[in-house]
Amino acid sequence: MTHRDLEELKKRLLEISHLTSVQALLDWDQATYCPNNGSPARGDQLAVIGKILQEKFTDPEVGHLLDRLENHRQTLDPNDDDRCLLDVVRRDYERERLLSPQFKAEMMAHFAKTYNTWVKAKPTGDWSSVKSLLQKSLDYSKRYVALYLEGPGTKTQDSLPQHPMDPLISLNDYGQKTQTIKALFGELREFLVPFAKKVMENFPVDDHCLRGHFPIDQQKSLNLALAKAIGYDFSGGRIDTTHHPFATNIALGDVRITTRYDQKYLGESISSTIHECGHGMYEQGISPSFYGTPLGHGVSSGIHESQSRLWENIVGRSEGFWQHFYPQVVSTFPEHFGQVSLETFVKAMNRVQKSLIRVDADEVTYNLHVMIRFDLECALLEGKLAIDDLPDAWNHRYQEDLGLLPRHGGEGVMQDVHWFCGMIGGGFQGYTIGNVFSAQIYAAALKKIPKIPQSIAQGDFAPLHDWLRDNLYRFGRKWTPDQTMIQATGTTLTVKPYCDYLTKKYQSLSQKNL
Repeated sequence: MTHRDLEELKKRLLEISHLTSVQALLDWDQATYCPNNGSPARGDQLAVIGKILQEKFTDPEVGHLLDRLENHRQTLDPNDDDRCLLDVVRRDYERERLLSPQFKAEMMAHFAKTYNTWVKAKPTGDWSSVKSLLQKSLDYSKRYVALYLEGPGTKTQDSLPQHPMDPLISLNDYGQKTQTIKALFGELREFLVPFAKKVMENFPVDDHCLRGHFPIDQQKSLNLALAKAIGYDFSGGRIDTTHHPFATNIALGDVRITTRYDQKYLGESISSTIHECGHGMYEQGISPSFYGTPLGHGVSSGIHESQSRLWENIVGRSEGFWQHFYPQVVSTFPEHFGQVSLETFVKAMNRVQKSLIRVDADEVTYNLHVMIRFDLECALLEGKLAIDDLPDAWNHRYQEDLGLLPRHGGEGVMQDVHWFCGMIGGGFQGYTIGNVFSAQIYAAALKKIPKIPQSIAQGDFAPLHDWLRDNLYRFGRKWTPDQTMIQATGTTLTVKPYCDYLTKKYQSLSQKNL
């Protein structure tokens, strides 16, 4: 009977969910507390878990259950939770069955090895240590694309790839394609390049107040207070330290975030902590009814990043936010900030300048970093750029676009973890999509609750947090990214709110018409 088939499917999905939690916990430990000598074994463990997960999710019986449930699915309302679950499982199943369990295990083991090598090689920019591993990662990416193109039953007219990166983009930002992202980037670049120039000319800022000596224990205390205040729930999460900050949904009631500290620069930990809180609060806000199913996670990279960037930038760099929190900064570091005004601090937090490091970039230039990576990924997958030539191509783009040249690979081609822990391609566009979405979502929230900025200045984040939970977080993967955005904002991706937000903000900060 149909209901028994649905219960059987959910039972299988719950078991898969538990194994995915084990995998996530191993990944988290690898990036936080795993000793160096334990890394090789951790790679083996992840490979085994990856293989088991692949075998269980691509079991032919899962396909048979979906087939038997198809008539039932069609009787359900398109917004019914079970209908949406069946849609998502079908899409994931068709994609995952392209990969054999052995292929998945080999790939997972390779990515774990590459990550561990990268961690050791990044500080000195030792490109020779990672070059051959990165070539193998690119080979895996191309093999995945080939399997997607060859696989039966995986493509509709809308999902037919027009570029080799399309299947990889779909893994993180379903519904987006290389062509549409290039168009988005082109429109945004047309605004950002001249705007960044005007801001840097009219908003010269000295961020010296954020530099000095800031003991890590005191930074941790400050970040803990910030995270609690904005709504990250420590009864269902924790903060730890890592090389490259991330958030991870281990299971229901266990959403963890990480950050990193620089004793010489306070802005590093504040920005990364609030950023990861945005990711964590999104996952913590998903409806518990989706527990144990693929619906119990964020819907896409772009929408996930919209939340980290909304809280980090729109909220966490706003004057109202620091009206409330700056006294706590002063009390934490009285000798350093005792004579520094709120205005000076806020301007320092919003300084615009050319930089080499993406995660340290300001709001205005950040997307230029993403565009460079996206273009290089396209060239690698198209066969127009070889791995051997990647560092030179990277350096050329930074010199051309930002007028800067990395001193070594650690602040150049090796600075981001993405290419060194997974496939190459489809992993960076979500950051810019997220920036654009963040302003669009915040504008929708303000339309419903105009008092949000005043509440933030008073240290009350509940109006914004509650609106986000009710209109975005709780839906998880129930709908596609486009449908989720329409639900929250009434429209799909558009750059205007983002450009308007940046213009208004920096005109206010500089008190000049930009």
